[in-house]
Amino acid sequence: MVVVVVAIVLLVVVVVVVVVVMVVIVVAVVVVAIVVLVVVVIIMLVVIVVLVAVVVLVVIVMVVVIVVVVVVVAIVVLVLVVVVVVVVVIVVIVVVVVVVVAIVVLVVIVMVVIVVVVVVVAIVVVVVIVIVMVVVIVVLVVVVLMVVVIVVVAVVVVVVMVVVVEEVVVVAEAASSSSNSMPVPIGIH
Repeated sequence: MVVVVVAIVLLVVVVVVVVVVMVVIVVAVVVVAIVVLVVVVIIMLVVIVVLVAVVVLVVIVMVVVIVVVVVVVAIVVLVLVVVVVVVVVIVVIVVVVVVVVAIVVLVVIVMVVIVVVVVVVAIVVVVVIVIVMVVVIVVLVVVVLMVVVIVVVAVVVVVVMVVVVEEVVVVAEAASSSSNSMPVPIGIH
């Protein structure tokens, strides 16, 4: 029985150590995955802020350009004071304004597309990291379960072997004691 107790204690210690190691590994993987997710989110937010700032700056520059163009054209109109020239200047102003507005719209569309692409890529990266983390955790849990099953089977085998050996010893002792206590036949000297 001492051998059985020692074997069970050793196997329990091994199981506890294996489970603790696996739990530490799982916690480390989860912490690393969370840190990576936080870094990705921070990078995504920084990129979005930078892109928004660029869009705002581009819009401001375009507005300033439009104002400057309008002022210059107005000065030209006042200097020339000719109907034809005024008409031509008005057409030029309209064309310039249309061109500048088209450029602003194109720049804004490009920036919006870039922001959307960055957000989609960040979301895909986050989803991939989460999937990888879940797969790693599932694999670690399966490994832990396999180790626990193997250890339990080993404990059962050891206990069965010890019980069988004890039974064999008991039977052998009983047989030897019964053979020693047999009566001596009468008449034999």
